[in-house]
Amino acid sequence: MIISASRRTDIPAFFSEWFYNRIRDGIIKTRNPYNYHQVNQVNLYPDEIDCIVFWTKNAKPMLDKLDLLREYNYYFQYSITPYPAAYEPNLTDLSRKVETFIQLSEKIGKDRVIWRYDPILISDDIDLSFHLKMFDKLSQSLSKHTFRCIISFIDLYNTTKANTKGLNIREMDDNQNRLIAQELVPIANHYGLELHTCAERIDLEDIGISHGKCIDDELISRLIRKPLNIPKDPNQREECGCIKSFDIGAYNTCQNGCKYCYATRNHKSVLSNKKNHDPSSPFLIGNSTDRDHVNIRNKTNQTYIQF
Repeated sequence: MIISASRRTDIPAFFSEWFYNRIRDGIIKTRNPYNYHQVNQVNLYPDEIDCIVFWTKNAKPMLDKLDLLREYNYYFQYSITPYPAAYEPNLTDLSRKVETFIQLSEKIGKDRVIWRYDPILISDDIDLSFHLKMFDKLSQSLSKHTFRCIISFIDLYNTTKANTKGLNIREMDDNQNRLIAQELVPIANHYGLELHTCAERIDLEDIGISHGKCIDDELISRLIRKPLNIPKDPNQREECGCIKSFDIGAYNTCQNGCKYCYATRNHKSVLSNKKNHDPSSPFLIGNSTDRDHVNIRNKTNQTYIQF
């Protein structure tokens, strides 16, 4: 079983104590985001978990306890983007982001830290020259500490448009996306970085950018040293190449405050969810209720068993 920790929030940055408690207790419970009282329970013992994929913009809170994961296979999808505070209001400065990325890589190895330069956006104060300058700067700093960079282009969903109102982020078509991508390729090549896209319809194979899999069966197979036979995740977008995983996060809980984030629909609800977080609870937010219907995830048959 593959654990995604998590597309929905930044567990390493804000919930590392809770996560390590879940590792110690060997159990985690998550709520269906569309059916509150439908609860899924997963055992987190090493023999149940093939790999954990972390998604973060700040792994600093996890660094001093990584030894607790010594019996697990895992890697990080690590986002570092150079946007001003108006876009990412609660993140540390760029130099500290890079410093923490390097510290993590030195602890666990460059093959287990994937740099994400996403989402790529264009606005009144962020243009192509900005991206080329900053992508080169970051590639120079990070290339000795990772082997791959994943890029994607911003999707302006209705909630994203509402949250980014006033930033004048522009809609981009495939031609504009290709123009940006083809300018990033020689920079990545210069520093020896693979370039992959994340959940993008546009085909950039001809310029040297592959369709990526953030939850990647080939990478996981290398890490665990055995082949995997896990299908594509049917719950993700058609363009997404990720294999099936179980996400342990919750929407509207990430405190990074990034205005472009699809997983935070309402920034005000983040504060109320923060108050309802208990590091000792099996749930990321809140606790059990009498109305919950609990299902146990079974690794062997990948189905749910209700009790």
